[in-house]
Amino acid sequence: MLDTVRQLRALEARAETASEKRRARFEERGQITPRERLARLIDPGLPFLRLHSLAGYMADTKDEATSVPGSTFIGGIGFVSGVRAMIVVDDSGINAGALSPFALQAMLSMQEIALRQKLPFIHLVESAGANLMNYVVDDWARGGAVFRNLARLSAAGLPTIAVLHGPSTAGGAYMPGMSDYVIGVRKNGMAALAGAALVYAATGEKAKEEELGGAEMHATVSGLVEYLTEDDIHAIAMARDVMARLDWNRDMKREARAFAPPRLSADEIAGLVPLDMKVPYDVRELAARLVDGSEFTEFKPGYGPQTVCLQASIHGVAVGILGNNGPIDPAGATKATHFIQACEQAGTALVFLNNTTGYMVGTAYEQAGMIKHGSKMIQAVANAKVPKITLYVGASFGAGNYGMAGIAFEPDFLFAWPSSQSGVMGGEQAARTMSTVARAGAARRGDALDEEKLAAQEAAIKSLFDRQSSPFYTSGRVLDHGLIDPRDSRSVIAFCLLTCLEARQRSLRPSSFGVARP
Repeated sequence: MLDTVRQLRALEARAETASEKRRARFEERGQITPRERLARLIDPGLPFLRLHSLAGYMADTKDEATSVPGSTFIGGIGFVSGVRAMIVVDDSGINAGALSPFALQAMLSMQEIALRQKLPFIHLVESAGANLMNYVVDDWARGGAVFRNLARLSAAGLPTIAVLHGPSTAGGAYMPGMSDYVIGVRKNGMAALAGAALVYAATGEKAKEEELGGAEMHATVSGLVEYLTEDDIHAIAMARDVMARLDWNRDMKREARAFAPPRLSADEIAGLVPLDMKVPYDVRELAARLVDGSEFTEFKPGYGPQTVCLQASIHGVAVGILGNNGPIDPAGATKATHFIQACEQAGTALVFLNNTTGYMVGTAYEQAGMIKHGSKMIQAVANAKVPKITLYVGASFGAGNYGMAGIAFEPDFLFAWPSSQSGVMGGEQAARTMSTVARAGAARRGDALDEEKLAAQEAAIKSLFDRQSSPFYTSGRVLDHGLIDPRDSRSVIAFCLLTCLEARQRSLRPSSFGVARP
């Protein structure tokens, strides 16, 4: 498991290494790097929850050795002047910050989280917009949702702040245009619907960049920029000042919650859940390293025992935990449904620890009502309004993924361990299924079966499924909110719980339209 964590950190480091190669260019322009901007923006000593760090992995190239995941942005939730906020930083050290298709999906995901969790949205802008060298009409058409979401955030009563560090052209110009507050950096900040090259190509006008869209022009002529600053450091300080002056936390109750840390060490999690999905483990052992005092009460322990339901607390917040010690049978699905509905009634947050191959199959289980009982569980998950936090800790296959609050069921937060797997089924099972179908078809037709060809088909199917079940592959396609070190699971769950509870406590002042400039 520690090897998978090292693999995760090595992949995350690729983007930083690639961006750092442009440090001299940043310094030449009198700028600080994107990661330095983020470090100056967030409150020192307080947590920052990184999101979608592997977005785009294996999409820029099929070569695992050279793919650079998460390369055009750095995103996550952190504190700015004491306010919990969603933060996106364009990584202009790579491809001038041009937005890749999966970076776009990650941006939409982070905007949706901000809307759901009532978080102010801060964007440190320096982007060439869409990458015209890899133009796909679908991305352009769907990319407008980024601007739609900015409008919805503003109309919902959530402040949107853009800091214009460098060029922001074409669609990217609407990032500051759609924001409530815009801070521009003199000389470097620039926003225009078309840069000088495109203006000349379209109209024949030979325009100067600073007159076309410089931050100083926007602060004095167009009115796009509210605050003109001298450099990146001044701009970040201004963003912190703007956030502080909103008095965003004025209505929040601040209750200190007393809790005891787990008695069992989080370091032991690293060797707790086997990477071999066929080797069993007890999810209670994991829960004991996540919950306060390592103490919990088990709900219906003797009924449907492979589906484990626990009542506990994490950082003083009451939670209901659903875990798997195997596939989900009819009794387990019925128990889980009861438990989810009871938590919903009490307003208790739900934490799903996924490690299941799915719902049980076979004659006995079908006759026992597996479909209807599994459907009841899925229905309960879909309609529960309490905070839902999902971790893929082992397997998350088939409809079991749905019943355990997979990505399609829009949990508030979903993170995966780098040792987990998810998909419709395992590669071995898929290969065996198709071989069985092929054998049955050959027997029905009276044909001889080519065993060599069948073996090649099995190997191809297994490779296809196993590659796509990898958490690195699925996270690259934005099918979770990020991969985490398993030993950080408690702190990540706690951060997410407190984010959800803060959202439910906060009263917004929505309007019919987002804030617009005169």
